[in-house]
Amino acid sequence: MADALPSYDLPHPSVLAGRRIVVVGDITLDEYLYGKATRLSREAPIPVLEFLRRETILGGAANPARNVVALGSQASLIAIVGDDEEGAHLRTLLHTAGIDDSGVITVADRVTTRKTRILADAAPRLPQQVARLDRLDRRPLTPAEEDRVIAALDQQLPAADAVICSDYQQGLLTPRVVTAIRDHCRQHGVIFAVDAQGNSHYYRHADLFRCNDAEAAAALGMPMLDDTAMANGIARLYHELAARLVIVTRGPAGLALIGDDEPYQQLPAHRVSEVFDTTGAGDTFIAVATLALAAGYRGRTAAALANIAAALVVRRLGNAVVTPDELAAAIATIETT
Repeated sequence: MADALPSYDLPHPSVLAGRRIVVVGDITLDEYLYGKATRLSREAPIPVLEFLRRETILGGAANPARNVVALGSQASLIAIVGDDEEGAHLRTLLHTAGIDDSGVITVADRVTTRKTRILADAAPRLPQQVARLDRLDRRPLTPAEEDRVIAALDQQLPAADAVICSDYQQGLLTPRVVTAIRDHCRQHGVIFAVDAQGNSHYYRHADLFRCNDAEAAAALGMPMLDDTAMANGIARLYHELAARLVIVTRGPAGLALIGDDEPYQQLPAHRVSEVFDTTGAGDTFIAVATLALAAGYRGRTAAALANIAAALVVRRLGNAVVTPDELAAAIATIETT
């Protein structure tokens, strides 16, 4: 049975401030093109949109970094961009967001990942996504590119409280790079946190391993359709990865966790009825959970805070961040219910 953590056991979000987090992973320029639907096309059964506006925001591994900064901590990013307009624009957005981009490496023969979402905007209704076009390069890094990433790790990790591996399956987090991260974390006493969309076997001995239920099922090669299967699956994942804490998020079913100092348990989702867009929820979750662990809190408390924070961002369109005031207000709301 899922069991909510009493609100009086949750610390004030101010404890998440003052940390230094290094995020290593695949970054994305998220582009949103809004148009007004005027008619159906004569060429295909699709709406014709008349262009209204364009918005660009940070995506991929840059999104947990944005959440770290929004919660009052410092974020440094180690990533790859191409020598192109999108890469330059990403750097501008990183500077604006207050994210250290000194570890962002430009590679001439790679393209910067851009995810273009086309939305029909018909106020007062919320915009509806009608198509998405991704421009990306999934080639693993070359040995020379790996050397540059590892050199950035050498500079960034000794002063960090935690590292987040944000793996969007676009080639940066190779086995060699992950091994270097793990070794640096051990050497310097840095928390090793992972948000993996695949390649779970790369990430043995993580202090925190998070994935969703579909990703866990894929990693284990078994369905996880009910509570019994979830309990068996997450226990197997915990042992096979030799992780200190494993959290599997389950959308409207909440989450399950197990760890060295945490027996298997479930937490319910927070305010399920208010979900609008799940984009970036996992990024917010890993950022908040990692900050809580860096502040010295146990896995259950970290998971509960992250659970509430993720529930706040899914009420907004696209990648979003949560602020300390928003998180504090949400915790206070739990106290009065």
